Amino acid sequence: MNLFTLSPQDRNDLTAFLRDMVQTPSPSTQEGAVAKRIVAEMTRLGFRDVRTDRIGNVVGWIGPGHGPVLMLNGHMDTVRVSDPETWSRAPFGAEVEDGLLYGLGACDMKGGLAAMVYGAKLLRDAGVALKGDVVVACVVQEEPCEGIGSRVLIEEEGVRPEWVVLGEPTDLNVSRGHRGRLEMCLVAHGRSAHAACPDLGDNAIYTAARLSFGLELLAGQLGDDDFLGPGTLAVTDISSIASSRNAVPDRCELIIDRRLTLGENETKALAEVQRVIAREGVRAEVEVTEYHAVSYTGYTCDAREFYPAWVMPEDHPLVTAAVRAVRAQLKRRPQVGRWDFSTEGVYTAGVADIPTVGFGPGDPHHAHTADEYVRLSDVYAATEVYARLAAGLLG
Repeated sequence: MNLFTLSPQDRNDLTAFLRDMVQTPSPSTQEGAVAKRIVAEMTRLGFRDVRTDRIGNVVGWIGPGHGPVLMLNGHMDTVRVSDPETWSRAPFGAEVEDGLLYGLGACDMKGGLAAMVYGAKLLRDAGVALKGDVVVACVVQEEPCEGIGSRVLIEEEGVRPEWVVLGEPTDLNVSRGHRGRLEMCLVAHGRSAHAACPDLGDNAIYTAARLSFGLELLAGQLGDDDFLGPGTLAVTDISSIASSRNAVPDRCELIIDRRLTLGENETKALAEVQRVIAREGVRAEVEVTEYHAVSYTGYTCDAREFYPAWVMPEDHPLVTAAVRAVRAQLKRRPQVGRWDFSTEGVYTAGVADIPTVGFGPGDPHHAHTADEYVRLSDVYAATEVYARLAAGLLG
């Protein structure tokens, strides 16, 4: 008999919980309503020490209260709906059709959150004697500043796990790392003049355009890694400042999204852009941007926008334990790969050096898309895998 099988009632309750979360908007820094719903569900299910911490993360515990700790980690926030007209279904409708649940955050990553909460419940209900605890950590502000919620939880709240499982979508495969991320602001300087006499000024937009072309060339010359793939560079925003719209702008800013593969770091990435500036012989400088926000609890969040790459060895015990749990529960060997995007792993693995692995329901390509959805059968499957993996690590 398989101990880790959801009952029909648990499937119904899980689905209702997931629908409630999807129907509850939770853009970054405004996760309070969905946090309250998660606290209520954890409390109803009998979790221990359910609470909201200073930044707004929700945590709840299963286990004896001593021994090693496994953290199941997922984020409560979502991106915003950029254009409702591109959706054929209501972004917060949580409609279910043909086994698919549609809505903003269904895939990224409220499906994973629901599976983690019910995975911990399933583990407790199975009656496995545990030598340690499972903590389900539902964190804030992952979308704009991945890792900040986990950092507060670990460094300031004192929750120190031996292992972390991230529930970001992996299509029920195993992820063991991803590239890092660096956001830079390049400022090009010019000289203002009346637009009727542009030759008297020095147009900062034209300077930025030259630099942008240089950055496009640089993007084809970055490092590469056999597993993580190449580093990338993209100019993602441009803005200028002038005294009016009939004046030559004297300042133009470019935002650069730089993805860092293994062997690349902040110093190297900055130096590459500085060389582009020097080659053009223009007045400009580049620096790493700073993230500033206030959480829904009033906590002031500040962080430099540098997020390191990380990779777990394929033979690491946590990776092999995740593969075993998937094989045992789903009767297939999962692919072991990487995410293309960034996650809380930049802190848990990249900074705190805690063994970290990813496994979650949903196709990663559906994240941040119109008509986002998750397959309910995959959510149920992930729930059962989380319970089995926790039993393998703590049983």
